[in-house]
Amino acid sequence: MSSIAVTSSPSTATNTVQRNRALLRGWLYVVLLVLFALVLVGGATRLTDSGLSITEWKPIHGVIPPLNDAEWQEEFAKYQQIPEYSQINKDMDIAAFKKIFWWEWAHRILARSVGAIFALPLLFFWLTGRVERQLKPKLAGILALGAFQGAVGWWMVSSGLVERTDVSQYRLATHLTIAALIFTATMVVARGLLPSQGAAATRFTQRFAGVLVLAVLVQIYLGGLVAGLDAGLSYNTWPLMDGTIVPGDMFVIEPVWRNFFENPKLVQFVHRLGAYTVFALALWHMIAVRRRDPGTLHARRALILFHLVLLQAIVGIVTLLTQVHLHIALTHQALALIVLGYAAAHWRATKGSYPLPAAASAN
Repeated sequence: MSSIAVTSSPSTATNTVQRNRALLRGWLYVVLLVLFALVLVGGATRLTDSGLSITEWKPIHGVIPPLNDAEWQEEFAKYQQIPEYSQINKDMDIAAFKKIFWWEWAHRILARSVGAIFALPLLFFWLTGRVERQLKPKLAGILALGAFQGAVGWWMVSSGLVERTDVSQYRLATHLTIAALIFTATMVVARGLLPSQGAAATRFTQRFAGVLVLAVLVQIYLGGLVAGLDAGLSYNTWPLMDGTIVPGDMFVIEPVWRNFFENPKLVQFVHRLGAYTVFALALWHMIAVRRRDPGTLHARRALILFHLVLLQAIVGIVTLLTQVHLHIALTHQALALIVLGYAAAHWRATKGSYPLPAAASAN
């Protein structure tokens, strides 16, 4: 049943729509916060080599961690059956195992939590008529992508349980990129629900802002490959890499295309090039918008976005120079999400807010 009665006046209908949008927006901002925490804990799980500590996928029963010594020994015994333990962590005791277990458990519990935080309020808002028709496919798509992400997460973990001592970098980068896509889509919808804040930007500005979002997503994917290969632990100099601008031995694997995904040197070099590209695009975008839309909110956001990209570049360099220090690396990952979220919100804002339904816009 619609929350807007047929007999409502245009102003009353508009107020009702805006109230509903404020509720949806607040809910989506909570979802974004949990997604942000989820990605950071996932990054810490990777950086502490904790991702293979839970060797089974139990979507329901897995919520409950080991509660006594016998259950801990049982969980540890399962971990002792995989190559990571036998080839790398053979001297690990139960105390050390608990440390890596809790990172992976926290990551999984956050993933389940964000699913509930998204699905249950969505069901309530949908059934009470607070979700506009234009929003339904968008929100349903985010929910479906979240469910798919759960399966991809286990697909990633399973790659490290039989033959490998870590997860596949292909699958890790895919898992991270889907998380970034969910974060982006949620931010775009939330930003579109804000009341109108002036005219839309020029078509050029809209398209350039969209290109920036895509470039940041690609850079996050490249960062996932770097993390999956531990490529940041070597060649820890900047601006030179291996003593030169363009290092050699970047195409030593056959066929050649595999080097872009499996050669740590080339993967790190491409990630560096991606960072330079995002920086150049953000700089160009800032200058272009300030010329085409001077004095507007669009120009101000472009300026802020450039400074966020600049800060991220500095933190990325420090991450490299410190050989991926845990706290600095997590800051780098957090800033990547902040840049992505701000770029996505900026792109949506250049297009304006979602149009009001016909019944509410008749005034």
